[in-house]
Amino acid sequence: MMTTELILTEMEACKQICIECQTTCIDTLKYCKSQGGKYMDMGMMSMMRDCAEMCMMCVNMINDGSEFMGNTCSLCAQICDRTAIACEQMGSDATMMLCATICRKCGEYCNSMGLNSASYFRRSSLVTEDALLSS
Repeated sequence: MMTTELILTEMEACKQICIECQTTCIDTLKYCKSQGGKYMDMGMMSMMRDCAEMCMMCVNMINDGSEFMGNTCSLCAQICDRTAIACEQMGSDATMMLCATICRKCGEYCNSMGLNSASYFRRSSLVTEDALLSS
């Protein structure tokens, strides 16, 4: 059985990596625009924007204790994984590889939140409004 403390720790960890992923995707998007050429791949750039938006949506859903948090986190994990693949296809560029690494890590955390969210909310009495607001 998961304790309240463990649940809140996992939620906080997921929020933090989502924030890091969102920031990294935005920074990488700016980098791609500054590089031009092959970096101006609209599909990849659009995916980075989607990833950044989805990460922030996950943070908001977790903060709100939304019943849709699990679905949102699962979708975010899929988008993070696809974004990582797109970044990796750009070759050995350090900025692109960093974005791919952060996206993969975020995807892992979000996937875990998606899989475990049902247990969080089955024990919703353990996750108090005060605990969520203080995060």
